[in-house]
Formats: sequence, structure tokens, C-alpha cells
Amino acid sequence: MSVPPSVVIAGCGDVGSRLALQLGHAGWQVYGLRRDVAALPAGVLPLAADLGEVECPAQWPAAAPDYLVYCATPTSSDESAYRAIYVDGLRHVLGWLRQRGQRPRRLLFVSSTGVYGQQDGEWVDEGAPCQPPGYSGQVLLEAEGVALASGLPASVVRLAGIYGPGRRWLLSQVRAGYRVSSEPPLYGNRIHADDAAGLLACLLQADARGVALEAAYLGVDDEPAPLHEVIAWLRGQLGVSHWAAESTVRRAGSKRCSNARARALGWVPRYPSYREGYAALLESVAECPR
Repeated sequence: MSVPPSVVIAGCGDVGSRLALQLGHAGWQVYGLRRDVAALPAGVLPLAADLGEVECPAQWPAAAPDYLVYCATPTSSDESAYRAIYVDGLRHVLGWLRQRGQRPRRLLFVSSTGVYGQQDGEWVDEGAPCQPPGYSGQVLLEAEGVALASGLPASVVRLAGIYGPGRRWLLSQVRAGYRVSSEPPLYGNRIHADDAAGLLACLLQADARGVALEAAYLGVDDEPAPLHEVIAWLRGQLGVSHWAAESTVRRAGSKRCSNARARALGWVPRYPSYREGYAALLESVAECPR
């Protein structure tokens, strides 16, 4: 009987925990690295560590993990927090591997479609130029460079706006009468948290089968949509008829991201558009309103 692959998920929060469960069900040996290991799902091997530390944690696996997934999130939205978690934290984990003389088969670095700066509704794929206008995308692009230059086989996975259980910001905004511009349309991209984890699992399992992975993948659903259409649909589902008194809000950035490369690998999103994903979220909210 072959030995199941092992993976360390560094920053095992929401998406990381969903990935851990999917891989665990597939028979993988899964280590979840986070400071509060009590929050890990059952069956995940706890690895208590702080990504801000230079020294390798004592609990680090003695045997080299087959895979490393880096999917940490910052503790706040300021630039220093972004740099600390994405750039410095990744460098620390890569240093831990060197301290132990370990070399995983592949590193997956979870990034964001925020590395793109397109603003006119253009279609974007993995080969499109990355010119992020703000520090968040700039720091993520720098961290991608650290991953790809690590000396390990590496892929970056650029996830769009993640939504799902526990992520109800847009629902709250719609209930408050959220306004967005409709002309020109403000295209947004999104992915359900389960599908984000499913894509990461698909990539790891493909690599384990010997499939040659690309350096970058976009993690988005099948249907980029103008934000005003999403808002209108949610207003109908929630029965909201009022509008906020404030002026129409327009966010920066407008692009349509393609998931063709991920789909060509065999990944199929469970929630192909915002309609299926938000319908499931609304159903879960109705069952458990808090």
C-alpha cells in the first residue's frame, strides 16, 4: 500500500480548514499550522506556530512534507500587516524548511486577483500584466515572487473575492441599501470558500498524480458579473426595497477573470456563479441567522 501524501497548510484558517477537510477525506496526512490549533477541524494534525518567528517551531514534522500550502491572512488591513504575513511569513516558513533540510514536492502560494490593475472590464487570464495600483496587490505580487524564486517547484493561486459561511459583508450592505454605479459596469469576480479550497485540492492531487502544473492559476467562478447586477439579485432575494441616502458608491478596479486554465485541469466549481453560491449562503443564514 502506498504512503498517502502529506501536506502542511500554513495559515490554516477558513479556506485552509476547508482544504484540510477535503484532503483528509481523500486520505492525505494533513498538518494545520496556526497559533490557535484548538480551532482546527477534527482529524487535522495540529502544528502550533507563529509565522512571525524566524526559528523553526519544535512541532514541525520530522519527515519532509510532500506539499506546503501557504494561505495565511493578515491580522489587519494596513501595509505593515500585509508585508509581515505575506512576505516575511513566507520567508520564515521557507527558512524553516532549510533549517530542517526539507524540500517539498511543491509549494502553493495563495494570492489574490488584486495583483491585477485592469479597470475597464477587460478579460484577464494568468498571462495578463500585473500592475496593482494599491499596496495590498503590490505586496502580494512581491510575495508571489518570493514563492516562485524559492528554489521549490511552486505555483501561485490568485483567488477572487471569497464569500461563503461567515462572510456576510455584502449581505449586510445590501440590507442597508448599498448603492453602486451601473454605468460603466463595475465587473467583479468571486469564488465560494468551498470552491477555493476545492481548487487548491485539485491542484495538489493533480501534482501528486504527476500532472505538470503551471506557475499561476486564477481561482474564480464561471461568471464575472457587474456588481450592480449582483446587488439587484440579492435585493430581490432579501426583499430589500429601500436605498441608502448616500451617493452611489464606485469602487476602484473592474475586470473579468477567466478560470479556463483551472477548468482545463479538471476543476469544476460547485457554485458556478454568484446565484448558486449566494442562494446556498442565504439558506444557511436562514437556518442559522447568527
